[in-house]
Amino acid sequence: MATSPKKSPYSHRHLLGIEGLSVQEISYLLEKSDEYVGQNRRADKKNDTLHGRTIINLFFEDSTRTRTSFELAGKRLSADVINMSVGSSSVNKGETLIDTASTLNAMHPDVLVVRAGLSGAVQLLAEKVNCAVINAGDGSHEHPTQALLDALTIQRRRGKLQGLKIAICGDILHSRVARSNIYLLVTMGAQVRLVAPMTLLPSGAENWGVEVFHDMKAGLKNCDIVMMLRLQNERMQGNYFPSIREYFHFFGLDYEKLSVAKPDALIMHPGPANRGVEIDSEVADDYSRSVIREQVEMGVAVRMACLDILSHNLQREMQEAAK
Repeated sequence: MATSPKKSPYSHRHLLGIEGLSVQEISYLLEKSDEYVGQNRRADKKNDTLHGRTIINLFFEDSTRTRTSFELAGKRLSADVINMSVGSSSVNKGETLIDTASTLNAMHPDVLVVRAGLSGAVQLLAEKVNCAVINAGDGSHEHPTQALLDALTIQRRRGKLQGLKIAICGDILHSRVARSNIYLLVTMGAQVRLVAPMTLLPSGAENWGVEVFHDMKAGLKNCDIVMMLRLQNERMQGNYFPSIREYFHFFGLDYEKLSVAKPDALIMHPGPANRGVEIDSEVADDYSRSVIREQVEMGVAVRMACLDILSHNLQREMQEAAK
């Protein structure tokens, strides 16, 4: 009789968000991810951890980086990976999403990786399937694997998260990346600052355990990490700032604004970066301080760890149910 996989410190079936996760759970996800960094730097990058398992990447929104990263992660673990891109126009009602879930469930996948334009859509889908579900970004809600890869990048460079001063700058209002990062970094003991114009800050942001600034130099002063965010133009209805030129003047990262941060402050961006909008090209390409490429590398390791952990959690759950 098969032995049940050992229970891990992260025992959930799904990864739908960072909110509510404990220090121990986040630490375990980061530790497991760190192990995969080494594997990805070897000549032979594959193992058979998920041989025979099926992963479906279901993307209702376009995303080259995240989808490719999950695809590569699954293939390096020897899983069968299927990519499904669904036009957002086909998901106008909750019933459509449920029908999609029912169809996919009949295919018996082990992990479903979902990106959706509507906040809460991934949660709804997870309630309708028997497999594990990973949220690859839902509306303006959460993007948990992005926060994990950002945290892993920082931790590998700085050796810790606790006590670091980290500024998250730009379009906080529409950013699922910002929300997941805030939940993770605050939980892990970092001092988080939000820097944005008032129009791009959600109401009540000051109640999230963060400091709020509307001036870049004030917000970046003595920071260890400067995390820039993309303007989410596709989610904006109306005018949130007078012009791109004015936005860059006040909130775009250049060396002058960066000068008030610590001399070795790291520069981050989840990508794709709008050069000359939220970050100056010279700053983005300063590889003595910019870790944007490193974030991409960490993304594959994080997604391998998440696929590994959730697949084995599901296997253990099924074996226990069969007893």
